[in-house]
Amino acid sequence: MNAENQIIAVAAEWRAQPGQEATVRQLMLQAAEAVRQHEPGNLLYIAHQDAADPARFFFYEQYANQAALEAHRDSAHYQDLVVGQIVPLLAERKVTFYQPMG
Repeated sequence: MNAENQIIAVAAEWRAQPGQEATVRQLMLQAAEAVRQHEPGNLLYIAHQDAADPARFFFYEQYANQAALEAHRDSAHYQDLVVGQIVPLLAERKVTFYQPMG
């Protein structure tokens, strides 16, 4: 599999600042819908919220290739909703990128 066709998986773990859980949740639902509607290179985008600790969020995403991931990061909805509105409400943010092994 060459680099142009290699799926990239993203695992993101976030912790909202105290009192910001509902706002982060609502904005992420908007972002997820925008990704599904406007990003043909996105293969999967699933948002999770910790049942025991609602301030913790986990996202699992798959992109068709590096270009699709870059298109996601450059999209207007990502820049507005995630970078502009959600990130300032987070206490922690960790993002890890994975590639298939075979």
